[in-house]
Amino acid sequence: MTEILDNLVSLLSLEAIEENLFRGRSEDLGLRQLYGGQVLGQAVSAASQTVEADRHVHSLHGNFLRPGDAGLPVVYQVERLRDGTSFSTRRVTAIQKGRPIFICSTSFQTSEEGLHHQRPSMPEVPAPEDLPSEAELILPIADQLPERLREWTVRKAIDVRPVTHVNPFAPQPGEPVQYVWFRTDGKLPDEPQLHKYLLAYASDYTLLSTSLRPHGVSLFQKFMQVASLDHSLWFHCDDLRMDEWLLYAMDSPWAGNARGFARGCVFDRSGRLVASMAQEGLIRMRKDWM
Repeated sequence: MTEILDNLVSLLSLEAIEENLFRGRSEDLGLRQLYGGQVLGQAVSAASQTVEADRHVHSLHGNFLRPGDAGLPVVYQVERLRDGTSFSTRRVTAIQKGRPIFICSTSFQTSEEGLHHQRPSMPEVPAPEDLPSEAELILPIADQLPERLREWTVRKAIDVRPVTHVNPFAPQPGEPVQYVWFRTDGKLPDEPQLHKYLLAYASDYTLLSTSLRPHGVSLFQKFMQVASLDHSLWFHCDDLRMDEWLLYAMDSPWAGNARGFARGCVFDRSGRLVASMAQEGLIRMRKDWM
């Protein structure tokens, strides 16, 4: 692994400080609040450390309660709600300054055979090898980004390749659809749960911004207050790999009342659907910030 990727893996590998209690360090990306994907990935990591090794996380449903502080660690309290014959359920509360900032339920299952179908099909888009990386696309406007966010965007551990690039400082109205290829910038160990932590981390990166596209605005504009409110994530297989190219296909069927709703499907190169996401977030235009 590269040093940058190793740092991300370390970020998601929590310190056990007591039974069912874990602590994770925070990463300051130069945003107004703690990056939600960090909390998602660490919450999956915390819950996974309390189940048997043969049970794999297949779903997460969470709510963001308060903005997180990127300058402080996060404590994760795990409640063992149920351990059945094939399923386990956990509730995870992320805490800063003695108050919950995020709460979620996670479900785990042992692997078993069953009926199978898949819909929708993988969209037809250019291959990632034929697209520039987000780091390359951002270089001409990098000086407009806050220093920490600029460093993270140009040197982050996940290689992101947008199919259609939008200048975040001069966005134009378009369809509420996004396609993005991504993979880690380096090989990862054969640890299935780790790949899921990393997918949870990446799932929050571009999803909500899909609901901004029809309105010609972006989260980088000073008058936009954008934050995740809730996030659901379903893992459809136990052998997904974050160090191989995955296509994140996103759409936003609705926005209103200062909220946006977006959905996402993640496919591997063979066209297999490996995960699905849904998120609602705050997309408030603040006249007092202009």
